[in-house]
This record gives sequence, C-alpha cells and structure tokens, in this order.
Amino acid sequence: MMIRSTTFLCSALVLSVVGICTSLPLVAGPADVLNVKAECTAQRRCRFAVSVRHDDSGWDHYANRWEVLNPENRDIIATRVLHHPHEHEQPFTRSLNGVDIPEGLETVIVRAHDSVHGFGGKEQAVELSFE
Repeated sequence: MMIRSTTFLCSALVLSVVGICTSLPLVAGPADVLNVKAECTAQRRCRFAVSVRHDDSGWDHYANRWEVLNPENRDIIATRVLHHPHEHEQPFTRSLNGVDIPEGLETVIVRAHDSVHGFGGKEQAVELSFE
C-alpha cells in the first residue's frame, strides 16, 4: 500500500512540474539582425533596410533599436529606434534614411538591441557601394 501511494505521489509531482514548465512562455534571447540592404549615393549617404528577429513579448521585452557601427572602433554611425513591440510581425524590417558614412569607410556592422538583454544577438557586416 505504501509503495502505491509513493508511486502515485511521485507521478503526480512529475506531471505537475511538466505541466507548469510547458505552460510557461519561452524566454526570448537577444535580437538578431537577419538581413541588411544598403543603398548609397556617391555622396556617401545611405538608406538601410534592416530585418530583425526577436521573440518580442510585449512592452517589457522587445527589440527596441538597431545600430550601424564603424567596424574598426565600434563607434555608432546611426541608430534606428523601434518604438513598439513587434509580437505579431516576425521577422520585421525597418528602414533608416540619410545615414552619412565617413570617408574611407567601405564596410559597416549592423547590430540589434532588445530591452532586456541589450546587445548580443547576430550582427551583420555590410559592404557598401557608393554610386
């Protein structure tokens, strides 16, 4: 009798833990830059269209910006602020126009930021063509 009660209690405990774990939402990791399209003029002014993937879960945890960086010193060249979560639009693409690229810079890095983890997701290096 004692063995059946113990077995029943262990089974009930395992099922309860499994039920709780599977009902919890997955925790989103850092935001990833999936794709970058850059269109630049001969005057070194560019438009960036950046696709980001992040498991936004509402205002407390969402991808809230992406940045264009100088790959040599990681200085920020431009920032595109994302003003709201994109829970139902993944991945999403947003653009930034009028980015002036310093003379001599032919490649940039684009990285994304989220409101909980900061940076740390997949970045993209982009070779620029000035026409």
